[in-house]
Amino acid sequence: MQLQLITTAARGLDPLTWTVVIVGIGVVFVALLLVYLFFRYVLTYILNFRFRSFARKKGIDPAEVQNAKTIQSGEVNAAIAMALYSYFNELHDVESGVITIKRVSKNYSPWSSKLYNMKNL
Repeated sequence: MQLQLITTAARGLDPLTWTVVIVGIGVVFVALLLVYLFFRYVLTYILNFRFRSFARKKGIDPAEVQNAKTIQSGEVNAAIAMALYSYFNELHDVESGVITIKRVSKNYSPWSSKLYNMKNL
């Protein structure tokens, strides 16, 4: 039943609609590909260039400078991840799990009065 509704709705669309949909999806995927390529290759090239220029300014041999992909080892990444995990877990206080409800004896409040929200005709 639903398939028939979808096919009849698809027949009623303008042929230009499918072109717009396909071009739109293509543009999104091309943009995602370009962003991926930029962060994967161009950014690492820029970082390596900056590391080498920084090393030249400090008087270090540029051949000894690590490239951007091998700056941190796995142990360093694991230590950073563990420190962040323990830090964010300590931010929350331990709750007792007991809910207490206190009754307040305010019978009238102008904020909850429906009388002032009514329009007099």
